[in-house]
Amino acid sequence: MPARLPPRSVAVANRHPRLRVPTGSVERLVAVLDEHAARLAPRGSTMPDGELSVVFLDDPALAKLHADFLRDPSTTDVITFEGMPALGVAGEICVSADTAFTYAREHDREFAAELALYVVHGWLHLAGHDDLEPRRKRAMRRAEARAMRLLSEAGALPRFVFATSRRHH
Repeated sequence: MPARLPPRSVAVANRHPRLRVPTGSVERLVAVLDEHAARLAPRGSTMPDGELSVVFLDDPALAKLHADFLRDPSTTDVITFEGMPALGVAGEICVSADTAFTYAREHDREFAAELALYVVHGWLHLAGHDDLEPRRKRAMRRAEARAMRLLSEAGALPRFVFATSRRHH
């Protein structure tokens, strides 16, 4: 049996005022994906080494990143930035909790699973998947489904909580 590598460093930042993020669970999610990288990455690709950053944002903050870096001011669900493995950085996954909440509500899906799927989607981009053409998009959707099954089987789906109303003190 090959030697098991130590888990990668995962920097989790929650910049959403109404989201509760179980940081340890996000680290566990990434560790499970990393353990199964050979099954999830496209043939000939690997997940880059180094620290992975996962940032949870609201729609306006992610739309600003979308405008600043991709010249598209619309809201989106996930933006993934490639890192510099030679400098110890695998990349950064920026996800919108607002978009996940809205999509889950409109499609009768569980919010926590939807938000976890966005993290999976970003991880898969870093591992070499892309979803710009139909054939590759189908391959990415299959990898997403495989990753979500693996996470569920491992009990590694984070229990994100989205507060839908603000409490007044």
